[in-house]
Amino acid sequence: MEKIKKTFTVTGMTCATCAKTVEKALGKIEGVEFAAVNLATSTGFIVAEKEIPIEMIKTVVEQVGYGISTQLPEEIEKKRYIAAKRNLIFAWLVTLPLALIMLYNMFISPVNYFVWLEIFMGGFVIFYVAKDTIKGAWIALTHKHTNMDTLIFFGSVVSWITSVLEAFGLPVMSFGAIGAMIVAFHITGRFIESHLRDRASKEIKSLLKLQAKEARVITEKGEITVPLEAVKEGLIVSVLPSERIPVDGVVIWGKSSVDESVITGESIPVHKKEDDEVIGGSLNLTGPLRIKVTRVGEDSFLSQMINLVQQAQGSKIPIQALADRITMWFVPTIILLAVIASIMWYFNFEKFMPFLDKMNEIFPWVMSTTEPVNFAIFVFVATIVIACPCALGLATPMALVTGTGLAAKKGLLIKNAEAIQTSKDVKVVLMDKTGTLTEGKPAVVQHNLDETTLKIVASIEKNSNHPLAKAISSTVKDFFEIKDIDEIVGEGIKAKVGEDEYFVGKPVNPDVYDSFYKEGKTVVEVRKNGDVAGFLAIEDTIRNDSKEAVSRLRNMGIKPVMITGDNETTAKAVANKVGIDEVYSNVKPQDKLDIVRRYQAKGLKVVMIGDGMNDAGALKGADVGIAVGSGTDLAIDSADVIITKGGISKIVDTIEISKRTFKIIKQNLFWAFFYNVIAIPSAMAGLLHPVIAEIAMALSSITVTLNSLRINKGVEI
Repeated sequence: MEKIKKTFTVTGMTCATCAKTVEKALGKIEGVEFAAVNLATSTGFIVAEKEIPIEMIKTVVEQVGYGISTQLPEEIEKKRYIAAKRNLIFAWLVTLPLALIMLYNMFISPVNYFVWLEIFMGGFVIFYVAKDTIKGAWIALTHKHTNMDTLIFFGSVVSWITSVLEAFGLPVMSFGAIGAMIVAFHITGRFIESHLRDRASKEIKSLLKLQAKEARVITEKGEITVPLEAVKEGLIVSVLPSERIPVDGVVIWGKSSVDESVITGESIPVHKKEDDEVIGGSLNLTGPLRIKVTRVGEDSFLSQMINLVQQAQGSKIPIQALADRITMWFVPTIILLAVIASIMWYFNFEKFMPFLDKMNEIFPWVMSTTEPVNFAIFVFVATIVIACPCALGLATPMALVTGTGLAAKKGLLIKNAEAIQTSKDVKVVLMDKTGTLTEGKPAVVQHNLDETTLKIVASIEKNSNHPLAKAISSTVKDFFEIKDIDEIVGEGIKAKVGEDEYFVGKPVNPDVYDSFYKEGKTVVEVRKNGDVAGFLAIEDTIRNDSKEAVSRLRNMGIKPVMITGDNETTAKAVANKVGIDEVYSNVKPQDKLDIVRRYQAKGLKVVMIGDGMNDAGALKGADVGIAVGSGTDLAIDSADVIITKGGISKIVDTIEISKRTFKIIKQNLFWAFFYNVIAIPSAMAGLLHPVIAEIAMALSSITVTLNSLRINKGVEI
């Protein structure tokens, strides 16, 4: 029985704990065999024994505090990024002056009504700017788990409440400004995270752009243009030259060259005649066609490709940041420690008074008070503040910001931050051929024509839009004027030049050029008045750095594999030239994703690099998808990494940057934890003023930032 696969968008998630909660809930639905939630793309994915109604999925997800959206992930991510940017600006516009006034009030001169500034300015930041944080904390608490938002919520709200208590005359020190600072640092980390997140997954939109909106249907009364939704299987549609084929079908009349590069990634058009299949979204180039519709709607190739990309996207579980995983125990532990410390101080305050007096002589910031409640709150706030994991939250994002910046300088655009963590473990690199290992631009590499004949041939071919014709016409700069031209679909082009008749196209006897074909070249023959006048050998040139890149990958212990939709002879010819032993040829888009999963099933991390639409599913399904910048929009949007300049040697740069960045991430996390191990007991012991704790927290964040900058400087670690 065929399994049912379903992909959907999950809303309201802010950290790894949220994603894990939703994933666990989905896994409990009857009939669901596998469930995965991708935090980076807000995507949920299930594999089930039977059809699961989306209403049931929505109900289950809402029961654990989250939601299901019909919006595309890129639309949700765009809104999230705009909100993060707005919150960052509002937070610091209010918090920075409030913090400066606080310091002036503490160390220079008391400020009248400062407590009210803390209440209103701090309240604005905590309850308005950080309302999403409060919402995230509330969702977590009401569903009996904690996340990063929970700790920020407790620290900021308790700090703000102290200002309210002081304003009403209670003997409590006010920490409202500290609450605003906690939120401001947290929102800064959120903005960086949102900036790095795998946003704007536009591949679905790119696919939909390929679909024609209308089709010209042939009826008994003639041709009628109807919306694509009205086209049914079995109807006959007419497609003129330069029009996009609207449906999947079979040619029943006509001959033409069809550009399927956006579908297959192969640059050379395919000749289509009666009984040949055509794919919706491909471009009809030279002749009118009549096509019998064979597949519509969800059964069409484009719809299947959409599902393929969605499934790969939904089932791909990214490496979760260590900081997010740790919050599952870190947050409740800190809250518990803060509560225990405050209770211990409240009930044992008089016993510990001598200790406090002695510490106050050594550390002047230690609070001097005779009120147990005041000091208990002081300890609680200090413990929460010092533990607010801003450094922990910035440890990974700051290193990734710097790593992606270094990658950009080297001609690499890192779209998905997870890719820079995953690349270091790659063991297999799957490479597409056309446009990846090769330039994707056919060029004349050999011919035996004299200068005049070459100029005539180039002048003839200049009148054709065929990619091979463009390759030939680009061999000269000056052209003859050719008027009498007749292009024969699938055969070539003929023209009258003076008294002579020329034909440029398929050879009469292809066996004569067998040696060229074995080298992966295409041969165009030139005949003058029926006699062979010469030939031109055309080849899609191999990128300059392809061979070097393959060699470097081998030296790193990584296995290079070619995976292409091209024929076996051409594929092996190119593979031999660049040094690849393992080749998959004549591969369909679905097969490419299967090959990726075959290697992953062996426990190997896989990179897929390609440039065509047929690579999209594999690019998403691979642990790291890399697209060549000159490729199709879909391939680029499906990839985690885009090569903006240079060739596939950039794969090696990606892996090296990944290794360097991950070392810095581990250092950052170590120092963030080391800071907490020392600071938290000090705060619990009453030896840290919340202001000092906030400064220490800020310094730890600065340390993490400065350490991250070492990646960009190329410091060896």
